Amino acid sequence: MTRDPDRPATVLLADDHALVRRGVRLIIDAEPDLMVVAEAGDGAEAVQAARESRPDLAILDISMPRMTGLQAARELSRLMPDLPILILTMHDNEQFFFEALKAGAAGYVLKSVADRDLIAGCRAALRGEPFLYHGAVSALIRDYLERAGRGEDPGTSPITPREQEILKLVAEGCSSREIADLLVISPKTVERHRANLLQKLGLRDRVELTRYAIRVGLIEA
Repeated sequence: MTRDPDRPATVLLADDHALVRRGVRLIIDAEPDLMVVAEAGDGAEAVQAARESRPDLAILDISMPRMTGLQAARELSRLMPDLPILILTMHDNEQFFFEALKAGAAGYVLKSVADRDLIAGCRAALRGEPFLYHGAVSALIRDYLERAGRGEDPGTSPITPREQEILKLVAEGCSSREIADLLVISPKTVERHRANLLQKLGLRDRVELTRYAIRVGLIEA
């Protein structure tokens, strides 16, 4: 469905920190062509809010409870393939950038320069153009070429999206039964995924899984 150019573009804003959402909303709502119509405090809420409000643009933080911004982006890309997604994050990290692109994001903006880059990122995403924060392009291209030269795939995570979901919930302290109920799978399937995670990542227990989840941004320390 084509957006009416005579009305402001509607925006869904998802971040687990209310103060951050408030500040970002002030930046967006100050622009005549943009308007926040829905907010969410985690990735699962973001998916539900997007289904209800049908925004023109979704802005997602990466590190959120229950479902990360990257997991929400993957789900939104599946449910609403025409919805442009902008990642707004504190993580100046090429791994997250590549994961964001794989998840369907159109742009990647750092919170530290949101006052400068956010509006430009929103407008680029709404035009169907990619947006990357200033100064990162050459570093990311250099990193990509170096990894490719070593025969690596720079955008590949060692674990699957389902394993990421389970890793996040394990790190948040959920039991196998709780994870099974949340993901609508059996506890045995959860245990199998957990064993696969330990083997793939060379880790020994929940504590090490939690440390890994913090290191890759699935949860905050």
